[in-house]
Parts: sequence; C-alpha cells; structure tokens
Amino acid sequence: MRERKTGREADRLDWERAYFMGIDVGTAATKGVIIDGQCRVVAQCSTGHGMENPRPGWYEHDAEGVWWHDVCQVSRELLRSSGIPAGQIAAVGTSTLGSDCLPVDEQCRPLRRAILYGIDARAGEEIAWLTEHYGPEKVHTLFGRPICSGDVAPKILWLKHHEPEVYHRTYKFLTGSSYVTAKLTGNYVVDQFLGQASFRPLYRTDGTVNQQECGLYCRPDQLAQARPVHGIAGTVTQAAARETGLEPGTPVIVGTGDSSAEAISTGVLEPGDMMLQFGSTLFLYYCTDRPVLDDRVRGNNFLIPGTYSLAGGTNTCGTLTKWYRDVLFPDLLREQETGGPNAFSRMPEGLEKIPPGSGGLITLPYFAGERTPINDPAAKGVVFGLKLTHTRRHLYRSALESVGYSVRQHLDVIRDHRLPLKKIMAVGGGAQNGTWMQLVADITGEPIQVAAVSVGAAYGDALMAALGAGRFQDFSQLSKYIATERTYQPDMEQHQKYEPYFQMYGQLYRQTKELMHQLDCME
Repeated sequence: MRERKTGREADRLDWERAYFMGIDVGTAATKGVIIDGQCRVVAQCSTGHGMENPRPGWYEHDAEGVWWHDVCQVSRELLRSSGIPAGQIAAVGTSTLGSDCLPVDEQCRPLRRAILYGIDARAGEEIAWLTEHYGPEKVHTLFGRPICSGDVAPKILWLKHHEPEVYHRTYKFLTGSSYVTAKLTGNYVVDQFLGQASFRPLYRTDGTVNQQECGLYCRPDQLAQARPVHGIAGTVTQAAARETGLEPGTPVIVGTGDSSAEAISTGVLEPGDMMLQFGSTLFLYYCTDRPVLDDRVRGNNFLIPGTYSLAGGTNTCGTLTKWYRDVLFPDLLREQETGGPNAFSRMPEGLEKIPPGSGGLITLPYFAGERTPINDPAAKGVVFGLKLTHTRRHLYRSALESVGYSVRQHLDVIRDHRLPLKKIMAVGGGAQNGTWMQLVADITGEPIQVAAVSVGAAYGDALMAALGAGRFQDFSQLSKYIATERTYQPDMEQHQKYEPYFQMYGQLYRQTKELMHQLDCME
C-alpha cells in the first residue's frame, strides 16, 4: 500500500487494496473495526473495562491500564482476526469517551487517573467560584452557557487546588483522544471542535490557544495543539508499533470524542441531522448551519467545516438499564451467565402490554446527577407514583420512558429555536432494543432511524481515517456509504397519551429540586 504507482488507475487500485482502522474507547468498553475502501466492515472486536467511582460524584479511568491497554489489545486482535497485513492499514482513527482531564509528564505518563467527562462532578466549588469570578455576562462570553461539569477548565483548576504536586509536575493537560494519539505518534494534538467545545475558554474558535484567559488555569504550552479532526497528527512510532502490531509510519488522524465520532458513523453530515447515542450515557448531537446559544444545552462549532452543533447528554442510559437488570432482573442475569439468552434481550418481554405512562409511574433518571437540559449534578433519581399493583416490568418500562422524556426535552430546545429536523439517527447498544426505540418515537412524535452499521464511534473513526488519508475529498462523500437499516415510526395516538406524563416529568423535577439539593448536602 505504501508503494504507489503513478496515474489515476493505480490510485484507484491502491484504494481497493487499502484498509482503515478505527478504535473507540468508551465508558465501559473499547471497540474497534477495520473497513475496506468501500467502507464495508471487514473485522470488528471489543473488550470491556470498568470505571472507578472512588467518591460520590467522582468517576475515573486508568489511562495507561484501560485506554492504552485496550487500544493495543484491540488493534492486535483486529489484525489477527482479519488476516490483513499491517502494511495495508492506510490510516488509523481513534476516539475516546467525552471530555476528560488527564495530566501527563514529558514522557506522556499519566500523573494520576483520568478525571472523566460530565459525569464527574468533583469541581462544583471551582465552577461556583469561576461563575462568581467572571460574572454572568463574561461567563456567557467565554463559555456560551453556564459553566458545567463537562468543562475541562474547572477540572484543571480542581487539580491546582487539591493536588498541587500533580498540577506542578504536569507537562500537558490532555483529554482522552489526545492521550491515545500522543501514545501512537508522540505528538500532542486535539480536535479543534473538541478543544473549543470542552476546554472553554482555553481555545479560541479558530483553534488557537486563548493566552489571555489561559493563565488562570495553566500555561499555554501545557495544552495540545488544535487541528482538524481528520488531519494527520503524525505516524505510528516504533514503540507504538511494537505494542499495537501496526506498521511504523502508518498515518494517524487527530481523532475526537466518542459522541462526535458516533455522529459521523450514523450520517450526521449536514444541518438538520441529529444523532442519539444510546450508550452508557445518552448523548446527542444536532448539526446546524448557525451558532445557537441556549443555557439548557451546549452550542459549539461542529467538526464538519462550516457547521455548528447543539449537544446534550443524559447521565444514565445504559448504566440505568444495567442497574435495573442487576437489581430487578437478577434471575435473567443468572440464566445468561449459565448459557441462557442475554438478559437485556428478555427484559422488554411484555412491555408492549403496559400502556403509556407505565400505569401511573414517572421516573427521573438522575441516578448520577444530570447534565442537560437541567445541568444539575446534585439531581437525584426518583420513581414517582408507586402502587402495590406495579411490577418490575412497570418499573423497567418507566425507566425507558424517562430517557425518552429527556430526549423530548432536548427536541423542544431545537423547536424553540425553529431549527429544521431532517432525521434522527439512533446508535449504540440501546438502539438494538426495538421496544425502547419505539417508545422514544412515540414520546417524541418523530421517526427514529437506526443505521445499518451499528458499530458506532469506531466506524466513524475509520471513516474519518479514510477521509484523512485522501480516500474521500470531504465529509459529504461519506453519505452514500451510510445506510439506514430500520425506522421506527411514531404512533401519534400513543404520543398524545404520553403528553400529560411528559409535562409531569418536568414538573416533578422542579418541585423536588430543593429537596434533592438538601439531600445532596447530607451525604
């Protein structure tokens, strides 16, 4: 693949022989794919990992032991299982979970465990201090919205206040994708979109470091260089090649966060497209042609040139259904562990017989606080309306409905700004639950489409690697390779039945918010 002939026909044949690797490190698992020049998946694999919760509201990963270990393991397994020579991998793309904060030394060795994305709420005091320090007007100027737990800057400030030894030893403050790319290439880079979206106010919209505001948090040289997501960050080093099985000199693109890579994998490529990522958490991206500022969500440039995004997230999605499985369906889990069917595949049985509203149950899915649209890390989970006639399946259906209500709240933000909604693409493990997808369609009143390739962010990474390597000229050319497998059409009669429950869903949070915060102070 490296030795090219001249001429258009030779290039066409080269692309037919080329393959592209994508690896995504998520909250609970790492997934990888290899695609060919026609964007067909020819190999895939995954490996699970845990998440550490050392204190309430704290969530961490071992970057070396989880992120890098998994990338090496998945890369080697993809090459082994596919039988594809490493020299035919034309480019590699990677993504990782959300916007994390990882301090490393000059050898790219982590100085502590990575502080995870918006689910980690340890920097609440720093957020409050920054909000008072800047004042409302400047907060909106610098952040475009209220400062939240998904911002990396207050986490850097937390390290400065609580772990000064680590802070002073830090060579670079990285996010997950920057760390993985640095381990592969030796270069410290960050996706311009991810840097501007998650590191505010440390980067300007053009990707340059905002030196005027940087000093409060860290030195400008402690930040990675911002580049376009599909730009070539460097090539695989000899050391990384030994660990990953890749060939030295293989191009590696800059990479990005898992949710934006997943959006690309589903065909969110132009204004009006929206992705719902049903992973451990629910995350969504909506692509628009103009910047939108709204305190309920996060508005930024998008990774596709000339576009912008609205982003939001519900902290518990797959983690919520896992909790219900472990607590309410342990018998199905035991059967799974002894060779029976997957517990998740059986949990929806009989849910279609339960009417909208789950027999008068409303669940608030704030089991780990909440991001958007309420932006309240102290929010608590609530199951409201319990009666002796309710069963575990009523409770489970209500939990699924609660995520649908959260999606509906985000769609209302889009509608409030009179933005067009062309399509909603669902992806992730939860998208395989047809009952759940139908509930979301009925609650929102919108068709929910599931992409034919459901690998997720790793597929998006591979597509962007192909773009970065020159297989495609721009993002729009990817659209013809991304197909829809099935569509869940909303039942508008069911939609009307959900309306009063949706209204009570929002009201229930507003009326219990103060008690939630009091309870949070007592823990």
